[in-house]
Order: sequence, then C-alpha cells, then structure tokens
Amino acid sequence: MCCIRSLDEAYRAIEAGVAALGLVSRMPSGPGVIADDRIAEIAARVPPGVDTFLLTALQDPDAIIQQHRTARTSTLQFVDEVADGGLARLSSALPGIRLVQVVHVTGEESMEQAERAAESAHGALLDSGNPALEIKELGGTGRRHDWAISARIRERLDVPVYLAGGLTPENASEALRTVRPFGLDVCSGLRDRAFDLDSDKLARFARAVASGAP
Repeated sequence: MCCIRSLDEAYRAIEAGVAALGLVSRMPSGPGVIADDRIAEIAARVPPGVDTFLLTALQDPDAIIQQHRTARTSTLQFVDEVADGGLARLSSALPGIRLVQVVHVTGEESMEQAERAAESAHGALLDSGNPALEIKELGGTGRRHDWAISARIRERLDVPVYLAGGLTPENASEALRTVRPFGLDVCSGLRDRAFDLDSDKLARFARAVASGAP
C-alpha cells in the first residue's frame, strides 16, 4: 500500500503495480493529510481491483461511520484504538467494508494488543507510532520498529498483517523476508524533500517488493 495525496499520485502508484492506496484524513501529527472531500474524489475514481484505505484517527464509531459516508473507501484503517466494542459495531453498520486496526509496536506488550484487535478487525497493520505521547504519533514517523516482534505477531494472528514504519526501497525486501507480512504500507519512504511522490523511489520499491516477496 502506498499513501497518496492526489489523483495523479494515485494513477502513478497504480501504474507501478501498487494494489492499495492509503488516504490520510486529519491527524494529530504527521504528514500527508488531505481533506475528506478530496479523499472521496480520489476513491471514486480509482479503478476496480485497487483497494482504497481511509486512514482515520477518530475513535468514536458514530463519527467514523459519518466520515466513511463521505469518503466511501473500500477499507477503514484505524490508526488509534477504537472505543470498546466499536469494531463490532462498525462491522455491522458498514457491511462489505474491511476494517484494519493499526498496532504501534512499542514492545512485547504490542502482541496482546494485536491479538485483541484481530478478534474483531479483518486485518492488522504494524506501525511505529507512539499513541502515549501528549501529541499522539499515529503514523508517518519514518521510523523502523523491532521487526522481530512484528514477525512473532504475524505468526500469532489469523488475519492479514501489514507492515509499516520506516520502509524504503533499500529495506523492502528485508522486511518481506523477516516479517512475511500480507503487504507493506509505505509513505514517507517514497517521497522527496518537498514530500512529493518520487517516481524513482516508487519504481525501486516496486522492484524490491517483486524480488523479495516470499
């Protein structure tokens, strides 16, 4: 999955072979945020067969449902923990929409959190944020976490597991070999200093994934 900010970036990513697009809504911190109406515009014009992920920091199910009614993506990715019982409620309220819970891997305790998430979500995404900070880090950090822990989490879960955090064209193959995730989620690792999508990095990342896939 590649996070994108415009329809042009979406088409470039799809042409490079990206199977899923990440659309980042408002966050407490981090780069790449776009407005909900822009997310809806992009999601509506993505061709069939390419998944669209709405990255949301909302935790209240009612607010999430309302946001999705605007965005209309195929998947919801929760970068923070949803209120107790919220995932089950969302699954009932939004049939056909896949739910992916982000788990920020900070240590061994993240394994239990991932197992809880997998009870209700359709997938888990392992990232490198820190929700415990005063201003939460919920993604886009460019940091790599402990992939050994991520590999153990992936082995324990019965749902697809995505890997994010500090991924680049240089370490994508290693990430696939080490963690063996369902997919990789990359954002800052494919962008230049102006935070524009870098075509060369995108192409090199796609080649690395193709060569390093299990």
